[in-house]
Amino acid sequence: MKALRPSLGLSLQFADPRHRALLPRHKVTRWLRASLEGAAQLTVRIVDDEEGQSLNRDYRGKDYATNVLTFAYGPGDADGGAPADDEIPPGIMADLILCAPVVEREAEEQSKTLEEHYAHLLVHGALHAQGHDHEAPDEAEAMERREREVLAQLGFADPYR
Repeated sequence: MKALRPSLGLSLQFADPRHRALLPRHKVTRWLRASLEGAAQLTVRIVDDEEGQSLNRDYRGKDYATNVLTFAYGPGDADGGAPADDEIPPGIMADLILCAPVVEREAEEQSKTLEEHYAHLLVHGALHAQGHDHEAPDEAEAMERREREVLAQLGFADPYR
C-alpha cells in the first residue's frame, strides 16, 4: 500500500531568478513533501544578497546574508474558524527564504552540486518549520539524522560528509 503524501500548498517565488531552471516546482515539491510530517502551507522565496542580508539583519540581528531563513507561523487561520472545504488543512505554515548567491558559494566550497545543496537547505528549513532545531548538541544530532534520512530517501548523499 502506497503511503499518503502530506498535503502541501506551495508558493515558489524567484526574486533572484538565477537558479529558476534548477528549481522546477515538481522538484521543490518532492523535496519538501519528503521532509513533512503533516500538511503544510509553505512559501519558498529565492532572494539575492541584498534581500537576504536585510531579512537576516531585521529578524535575527545578524548583518549578513545567510543560506536559509525559516519563518514559521502558528496553525489555523486568522479568525480562528475552520478552513473551508477547498483549503488545505493548515498544519504548518512557514516562509523559507534561500539566498541564491550564498547557496551558490557554499555549494562550490563544499564540492556539492547546486541541486544537492538546495535540496538539503529546503529539507533543513522545512524541519525548522516543524519545530526541529540544532541549538543544543542532542537537538543537532537528531535534526542532522533526520536530514540524512530524508535526503537518502531522495537519492542524495549525506550533506555532512
